[in-house]
Amino acid sequence: MSATVKSYAAVDLGASSGRVMVGRVGPDSLELAEAHRFPNRPVRVPEGLRWDVLGLYAGVLDGLKAAGAHCGGRLDSVGIDSWAVDYGLLDEDGALLGNPVHYRDSRTEGVADKVWATVPAAELYAATGLQYAPFNTLYQLTAARSTAQLARARRLLLMPDLLTYWLTGEQGTELTNASTTQLIDPRTRDWAYGLASRLGIDLNLFAPLRRPGDPSGLLRAGVLEETGLAGPVPVTAVGSHDTASAVAAVPASGERFAYICTGTWSLAGLELDAPVLTEESRAANFTNELGLDGTVRYLRNIMGLWLLQECVRAWGDPDLGALLLEASRAPALRSVVDAGDAAFLAPGRMPERIAEACRLSGQPVPESPAEVTRCILDSLALAHRTAVQDAQRLAGHAVDVVHVVGGGTRNALLCQLTADACGLPVVAGPTEAAALGNVLVQARAHGLAGDLAGMRRLLVNTQPLTRYEPRGGTERWHSAQARLAGH
Repeated sequence: MSATVKSYAAVDLGASSGRVMVGRVGPDSLELAEAHRFPNRPVRVPEGLRWDVLGLYAGVLDGLKAAGAHCGGRLDSVGIDSWAVDYGLLDEDGALLGNPVHYRDSRTEGVADKVWATVPAAELYAATGLQYAPFNTLYQLTAARSTAQLARARRLLLMPDLLTYWLTGEQGTELTNASTTQLIDPRTRDWAYGLASRLGIDLNLFAPLRRPGDPSGLLRAGVLEETGLAGPVPVTAVGSHDTASAVAAVPASGERFAYICTGTWSLAGLELDAPVLTEESRAANFTNELGLDGTVRYLRNIMGLWLLQECVRAWGDPDLGALLLEASRAPALRSVVDAGDAAFLAPGRMPERIAEACRLSGQPVPESPAEVTRCILDSLALAHRTAVQDAQRLAGHAVDVVHVVGGGTRNALLCQLTADACGLPVVAGPTEAAALGNVLVQARAHGLAGDLAGMRRLLVNTQPLTRYEPRGGTERWHSAQARLAGH
């Protein structure tokens, strides 16, 4: 292997699984291989829904050991990305105070109204640009205000920063993930100090901000011993919100593109150079999260393939390929639901809840798994259409193509339906976008991969992509959109 090719471990943690990927990057080459994959199963205990963070950390260590085996025991860097908003609390000795709370826990129910009583929703949006979601870190901290745990806390670390701390002993708060807390001003790309003060949130709980590409320390001697890696191994801050890493890996040329990061969630929107903080944008529930190189991820959160994942689990894990084939033959747009409805946020009984939503809206009730699946995929494609249309209108930014990245790229039916609904070509891939973005930020920090445009050129030249052209007109999608809005 050429000396100019370097090896990077990307720790990529999703809401249902984690993986450690090995990326090998050269001036004109980019290869990605899976070293280790492990489950991420939340645990319900008497006090609520919690993350098994020790199990996650064990999976990370096993993954780094496997990554080292791929690379002769040597890695040039490690980077960590994960889902957003959740955190661990440390005491004055740096010890973890209990398992981190899962964002789907019920503790934030009704909390937003308490926050808005101090800072009205419109004012909150104008200050932070973040869409309303009941689990935003701001609401979690408000819900935890009177707890003994928060009273003892001396440090708050978001999930990837907590794992980085355990690997290196160094504490920091990576900016792209911090921007999801609803405590960052997207114009200054710094903490919203005045807002936090009004809400009684102590920003001293947070470690100093880091940017993607910043050094985050070296693997501790104990980690090197446990993983068998030859030191020193630096840890590099990446776009530690997985969507930030995934958007960095959108293989786009130019600026006239929309993206949809698909998986448990669908994050649909635009890459901009400034936030959109209008009241109209707030009413449309768009968020302004921070990305690489001064960019803003202007997007809407949609429930995503969580709907199908929960149904498949309820049905006893049938063969997904056969289910999607049968769904492709089911009547199109017979019934649709609002894929962004918070009613679908909690786990359990998803087929029944979808059927009930159709019943209440006066639509035919899907009965078979194939009919429910077609309802879900039509609904997701319709939500993608609405988000892409709204983003263009609100930002004054037209697009010519939609890039779909992430796990949903494996679902050809969803990609084709998205092209049909949007009336635009869809370019699907890469599937492991978050891991690739993670790797490329590390590579750039070490003198490879160039700027953001250069990173994307490397992706276009090295990753398999599939193009879906829209079929027919969009009139039936417009009708379904109007029908759903009327409900």
